[in-house]
Amino acid sequence: MSNQEYPTMEGPVCPVPLAHQERIVMGHGSGGRMTQQLFERVFKPAFDNPALGQENDYAAITLPSPAKLTGKLSVSTDCHIVSPLFFPGGDIGRLAVCGTVNDMCMSGAQPLYLTAGFILEEGLSIETLAQVVQSIKIAAKEAGVQIIAGDTKVVEKGKADGLFITTTGVGWIPAGREIGGANAQTGDVVLISGPVGDHGIAVLSARGELGIETQIESDTAPLNGLIQAVLAAAPHTHVLRDPTRGGLATTLNEIARQSQIGILIEERAIPVSPPVKAACEMLGFDPLYIANEGKVIVITPADEASAALEAMRACKYGKEAMRIGVVADEPKGRVLLKTLIGGNRILDVLAGEILPRIC
Repeated sequence: MSNQEYPTMEGPVCPVPLAHQERIVMGHGSGGRMTQQLFERVFKPAFDNPALGQENDYAAITLPSPAKLTGKLSVSTDCHIVSPLFFPGGDIGRLAVCGTVNDMCMSGAQPLYLTAGFILEEGLSIETLAQVVQSIKIAAKEAGVQIIAGDTKVVEKGKADGLFITTTGVGWIPAGREIGGANAQTGDVVLISGPVGDHGIAVLSARGELGIETQIESDTAPLNGLIQAVLAAAPHTHVLRDPTRGGLATTLNEIARQSQIGILIEERAIPVSPPVKAACEMLGFDPLYIANEGKVIVITPADEASAALEAMRACKYGKEAMRIGVVADEPKGRVLLKTLIGGNRILDVLAGEILPRIC
């Protein structure tokens, strides 16, 4: 038969979809023209760099020169499902960057690169997505990291609560640096970089579910600058850990279990801001179990503790750092709290979930 009877098809078989400028639709996840348009409009202007600009399905990055290639990679992955997307002091974008940067830092690493995966719900405002992406850009610049790869998928309305973000970070741990939860030693001093509980209460107040209004802002922040300052002042630091979900109490329990030592802390020494304390008293919460997103626990030898504390207090995110306790032989694997009235009680891990969807 002739070509007139079986015409050659050029271009897409399906009709080209109408342009959608205001909200996410399923076509934005097709991998076709609409996906490319979304990338060009929202993501590329914010994250443009040589690695991302190659527009491959991977990022090709240059490792340090052989003379400097001593040490280890630090790799961390985080999923972020916070509700609401925006809260006092931050949003899901800043949280995604800071959460992964901080997790890498807990090994003593210098964060270098991030990848970001976005699950978008059909109907999400593109303006909202652009605001989150700009927040990621600002936080990444503050932390000194590049977004070098990413992916975007779209799910049907009602399947993703707006926006979920997964971030993976890559950093570099210098040779000879051994920091971890199993390294706490008897006689070490326990420090915290500032007041606890701000993030959890800020997110809760933003939901408006319990009818409370506060001026509390999330502490979401990248801590790599502070941690590098601590390690310069206290190079033999044994443990770094950020007390996120489960709060200070649960995180200290994790360290005590890993190191098989006891941790003794003083309630009067633990910094809690008056607004957080008041909110917790009203709601029946213990601030020691409320999540943080910009705090770090530092456990360091006693002879370096003062230098570490001074280094923290000299940093933007550590001005209210405090010495809160010591490491002891007993009770092994447990945390003991000296209360305000002078008694002692076991500080256990968090049972259940106080505040879901906070990170």
